[in-house]
Amino acid sequence: MKYAYNNKYLKGRGAQVNTHNKFSRFSYVKDNIESLDEEVYQQLPTKVIEVWPKTIVTISDSPDIGFRQSINPYQGCEHGCLYCYARNSHEYWGFSAGLEFERNILVKKEAARLLKKHFNKKGYIPSPIMLSGNTDCYQPVEKDLKITRSLLEVFLQYKHPVSIITKNTLLMRDMDLLKELAQLKLVHTTITINSLNEELRRKMEPRTATAKNRLKLIETLASENIPVQLMAAPIIPGLNSSEIPELIKSAADAGAKSAIYTLLRLNGVIGEVFKDWIIKTYPDRAGKVLTMIASCHQGNLNDSRWGTRMRGDGKIAESIHQLIKISINRSMPQMSMPSLSTEHFTPDTGFQKKLF
Repeated sequence: MKYAYNNKYLKGRGAQVNTHNKFSRFSYVKDNIESLDEEVYQQLPTKVIEVWPKTIVTISDSPDIGFRQSINPYQGCEHGCLYCYARNSHEYWGFSAGLEFERNILVKKEAARLLKKHFNKKGYIPSPIMLSGNTDCYQPVEKDLKITRSLLEVFLQYKHPVSIITKNTLLMRDMDLLKELAQLKLVHTTITINSLNEELRRKMEPRTATAKNRLKLIETLASENIPVQLMAAPIIPGLNSSEIPELIKSAADAGAKSAIYTLLRLNGVIGEVFKDWIIKTYPDRAGKVLTMIASCHQGNLNDSRWGTRMRGDGKIAESIHQLIKISINRSMPQMSMPSLSTEHFTPDTGFQKKLF
């Protein structure tokens, strides 16, 4: 398969290549090794593209994820996490899952209005909604657009439960709304940290907050009685798996009430992105890491088996499961998150009339 390639490591980006979009008839290749076209292409600024969906809530029937409803106010993510499973979905928009995923950000400015419409559907029964199930709702563009904040305002207005997952400290900006939601048992927060190694974090998640600042975020949320847990994901055998005990202890010390995790799987074109990245960044251990990942998924980098795809199996996967279990028992013996409430939900009975 052909894709845009450069031997030079691109600082500030997770993906180092633009993989070919399987839905496209044409691919971008470099025929002349001396040309500067690709170098210019790689330095293009982030582009924000507005889209107008008819609905904002996605319903999932996947049996191995912890939520049914989710909202993604943004598609594509400037955080640039190289392993992100959401990269594949960018191909449906005509973009590459590589560099274009973190450079072309689709935004849904009408999200709050659409959420109100969803809540006011006849017969709607409230159940927790995840922000975000795909890309980070607090990625850099949120600082200016404030779409996520507008959604939280709607959740509070309707008194509807919401769960938030992020790796950005921008969440602190909305502490006023989170505290009100927490008083009614309407919010859970999950902070993703998969390494305390800052050098690894900069290469693997180049535009995210540092682990130190994310631990401070957990501490702040806990101090305000806002339920918070750690998402240790993804665990990558031979790369960050040895950090599990320290990572879980640090999160527990900061106030996290529980910890969840996933094991890395390289579905779709993410395998190309990851292989290219690890060969460039850690050439001395690339082969070992790729072999260990494959050993957790029946010899493949990808894994689509329900119930197993995010946990893996085999000896290496089982050793990671045991290490996590031991670490949680030691640092979070009373691990639990409070239940979210739906009893306060208040639909706007006049909403439909306002549409006409």
